[in-house]
Amino acid sequence: MTENPSRTSKETALRFDRLRLNGFKSFVDPTDLVIREGLTGVVGPNGCGKSNLLEALRWVMGENRPTAMRGEGMEDVIFAGTTRRSARAHAEVTLTIDNKDRLAPAGMNDSDALDITRRITRDAGSAYRINGKDVRARDVQMLFADASTGAHSPALVRQGQISELINAKPKARRRILEEAAGISGLYQRRHEAELKLNAAEANLTRVDDTLDQLSTQAASLARQARAAARYREIGAALRRAEGLLLYRRWAEADQAKTLALETLREAIRVAGEAEAQARRAIAAREAADAVLPPLREEEQVAAAILSRATVEREALDEAEARAAQTIKTLLARIAQLDRDIDREAALNRDAGEVIERLEWERRELEKAGQGHDDRLETTSDMAEEAAEALREVEAKLTELTDESARLAARHQSAERLVHDLRQMQDRASRAAEAAQTATESAAEAGLEAEAAREAAEETMEAARERVEIAEDTLAATEEDRAALEAEESAARAARAEAEGELSALNAEMAALKRLVERGDHGGSILDLVCVARGYETAFGAALGDDLSMGLADGGSGWHALPGYGDAHPLPAGVQPLVPHVQGPDVLTRRMSQVGLVADAETGAALQAGLQPGQSLVTRAGDLFRWDGMRVMAGEASSSAALHLQKVNQLAELTGQTDAAQERATAAADAHQTLRDRHAAATEAEKRARDARREAERGLSDAARAVTRAESELSLTQSRAESARAELARHQADAGDARARLLEAERTLADLPDRGALADALDHARMGVEAARIATMTRRGALDELRREATARTKRLQEITKEESGWRLRLDQAGTRAAELTARREQSAEELDEAEAQPEILAERREVLTEAEAQASARLTRARAALSQADQALRVASEGERDAERAASDAREARAAREARAEAATEAEAAARLRIHEDAETTPEALLETLGEAEEISPDALEDQIQRLRANRDALGAVNLRADDDKRELETERDRLNAEKEDLTEAIRKLRQGIGSLNREGRERLLAAFDTVNANFTTLFTHLFGGGEARLVLVESDDPLDAGLEIMCQPPGKKLSTLSLLSGGEQTLTAMALIFAVFLANPAPICVLDEVDAPLDDANVTRFCDLMDEMTRRTDTRFLVITHHAVTMARMDRLFGVTMVEQGVSQLVSVDLKRAEALVA
Repeated sequence: MTENPSRTSKETALRFDRLRLNGFKSFVDPTDLVIREGLTGVVGPNGCGKSNLLEALRWVMGENRPTAMRGEGMEDVIFAGTTRRSARAHAEVTLTIDNKDRLAPAGMNDSDALDITRRITRDAGSAYRINGKDVRARDVQMLFADASTGAHSPALVRQGQISELINAKPKARRRILEEAAGISGLYQRRHEAELKLNAAEANLTRVDDTLDQLSTQAASLARQARAAARYREIGAALRRAEGLLLYRRWAEADQAKTLALETLREAIRVAGEAEAQARRAIAAREAADAVLPPLREEEQVAAAILSRATVEREALDEAEARAAQTIKTLLARIAQLDRDIDREAALNRDAGEVIERLEWERRELEKAGQGHDDRLETTSDMAEEAAEALREVEAKLTELTDESARLAARHQSAERLVHDLRQMQDRASRAAEAAQTATESAAEAGLEAEAAREAAEETMEAARERVEIAEDTLAATEEDRAALEAEESAARAARAEAEGELSALNAEMAALKRLVERGDHGGSILDLVCVARGYETAFGAALGDDLSMGLADGGSGWHALPGYGDAHPLPAGVQPLVPHVQGPDVLTRRMSQVGLVADAETGAALQAGLQPGQSLVTRAGDLFRWDGMRVMAGEASSSAALHLQKVNQLAELTGQTDAAQERATAAADAHQTLRDRHAAATEAEKRARDARREAERGLSDAARAVTRAESELSLTQSRAESARAELARHQADAGDARARLLEAERTLADLPDRGALADALDHARMGVEAARIATMTRRGALDELRREATARTKRLQEITKEESGWRLRLDQAGTRAAELTARREQSAEELDEAEAQPEILAERREVLTEAEAQASARLTRARAALSQADQALRVASEGERDAERAASDAREARAAREARAEAATEAEAAARLRIHEDAETTPEALLETLGEAEEISPDALEDQIQRLRANRDALGAVNLRADDDKRELETERDRLNAEKEDLTEAIRKLRQGIGSLNREGRERLLAAFDTVNANFTTLFTHLFGGGEARLVLVESDDPLDAGLEIMCQPPGKKLSTLSLLSGGEQTLTAMALIFAVFLANPAPICVLDEVDAPLDDANVTRFCDLMDEMTRRTDTRFLVITHHAVTMARMDRLFGVTMVEQGVSQLVSVDLKRAEALVA
């Protein structure tokens, strides 16, 4: 029996006492966080490691996601080191739990405290220990899941989780209901049961399929034995035919070998004669070839002489052409030199004229530059005098400008001071009036707050009395409800057992139906027979495979025949099998001759006395036939017997299922009656609990009213004091402002007038402008003189450079004319020499023409002799080629005969080797083994072998171990039948367990939903000071698959979903839901990481009041991480997280209750 999920009063539960960190993230040194009753606060600046405490708690509870630890890998939780400290190799977190009440799972209740430790080592993973004993991560997770907490518990609220709850989908929000119902562990167990169920059903299906296959295999083993005998017969005939074929092929190869050797000897003789004729032809060709070299040498010498004469003639032609070209070139060169000499003379005349013009221009420029220095000095003095006058008037203007600015600044400062002091006096006066009004209002409010406090204390006393009455009523109703709950639990267990039994019977009956339908023989006589239970095997042994045949009017099958006129009686003491079998009349003749004996020994003893057609069987399946055939039980399987057993078992299960259905109906009715009574008692308890809750709420409201009244009284007194202090301060400020204002007005009146100074400043500006214009004019004249002097100097330099260039060109022109004259005289001499060359070349041509004619005649004679020798060589070569061709043909014929002889020899050896490999004997011995060999050709033998092989292959795979396989098959079938029964029983129990878990989960989830919904409505109204809210199950009718939607209506707004509220309203609503879960199923610990950050002071006060109420009504221990001063003030104790050195966190603590006691 699981515990009731609706726990709103303080109940005994696991209590978290201490969290110890060592090397975890920034907590490098061993650090203890003590977790006591009430509110524990954790404060510290941003980034100091406060959230690492929450992550350490989640990590030790079994969190395995690195992202939840804000890291890329789980090893990131190990201290990574700083500039002053080295990195750690491991991290360890230990959570100490108080187990004095022995609420931990069995096996962990040996001590009063549980130290749950998780340690992670780099490159080695993490490990869990409980009190020093190694455990699985799953054991730790289930421990916390059963305690309504865990790494993913909604009670561990990290930063941003409120927003995730707000933005979550309805089905994701359902998890907080599961936590409230305490069914997280139940879900895990159901999932494991479903996995086991699926595996068991799959195994059962495989077992059924395997059993069917085994039945089919058993029927085929007999056929395989017959096929094996035929296989051996064909094999013997095939081996004889293959041996005879091998001998025939060897004999043919041996005959071919003898013929090939005779042909080879004749080819060798013919090849010798052809080679002798070839040698004679080679000698004749060599003699003709020896005559050719001298003739070829004479032809080459004559050709060389003629070629040399031809080359000399071509060289003479080129020399004559060069001489003519040289004469032409020299004549053109002399004409060009004459023209160059005339051009140089003209250039010399032009250079003289340019030099005279440049000398005249220099004289003119030197005349214009006379007196320039005097004019330049005079103009420079005048420009300097104008600049000095300009500096004097500018200095006077600057002095007047400074004096004017100082006077304007003094006037502006005095005027601003007067204006500011007047505003200050007005503000001080108004603030003094407001402070006076506030002082009077604060005094009146103080009187009202004092009266409200007294009234609230009276209301709180009355509410305390109502709470005591409600507590007594609730205790009585809880006792009644607990008694009925025990009865209802027993009835539910009985109902679940009956329903589980019915479910198992239905499943078994469905499986048997499938097997029976699968074993349906499609019209066989087996489907028309009904055999008494226990006699199926005997009936199957008696008829065997004949039961697979059906009724027939013609052809194969059972035909109706008249009974025996004078049937042989069964042996004495043998009972007929007919009384135990019901079937068609066609079986009468067969069944009348089948007797039933007690055991195999009796059947063996009586077998000899059986008449033709008679047989004896035992219930175990032993068969004894009249012809001496004996089949013992287990040696031959009968699918018919199995089918009949399944049919009888199905009929028996049908009766059991009907009885189980009646028991399940009765149990359901009894359970429903007790359930209705339990629901009524629960409703009474709920009303008593609601009454107590209302009384407690009234008491809490009264206590908060007293607290608010006291706070309001203290606040009004503080406001009155502040108002009086403000009044005095503002009156003093007003007097000081009046005195300073009179002084500032006198100072402003004593300042000189600014008008005269402004006139003098304008006059000075005009003088500066006039002096500036005069200075610019004189400077312009000075710059013009300087530019003219620069231009004259530059032109004189250019004239000097041009004159130098023309004089240099004139000097070079005289040298150039002398060179041209010398070159003309040299060219004339060369022309005289070239004109004498043509006569010398004509004389050489006459000599060369005669030598060329003689060389041509000699070459003609040499070529005629060489042609005759070539013709004789060609005739000899043709005779040689014919002789070589004949010899080659003879050699090829000889090689072909050799190849044929070698191939025949190899074929005979291969045939002999084949006989040796296949038969391990010689051909002669093989012939003796075969005996008288029929005269059959190899082709006929091959056809015979192919037919035998085809017949053997037609048999297919033959099992020569059919008997051994049958015995093994029966053993395997017995084992599988036992496994099937075990699987069927396991499936029944698993389905029963899953159904029980689902029913319990739905009941607990719906009960938790009602409780959480009621708590949520109350807390929402309290936090918002009105309005209404409720939870709704959406998206599915099944609570286990439904989503959770939040409908809320703050005061003054319309009803809407959570996502349509403002940020602060969403935060308050989410907090109301979280605390509603606490009231329904309080978790051992609740961690709130800066959840008050979005709230203002008023809502933070309500939030703290709510946490106080939770600590009073539940055993939940709160760990609150905050930056808010109001929240800090409401904590029972504070832990401060500091970072004395960069990257290393330390923990310090202050017990506020003890501090208050010490101060008191």
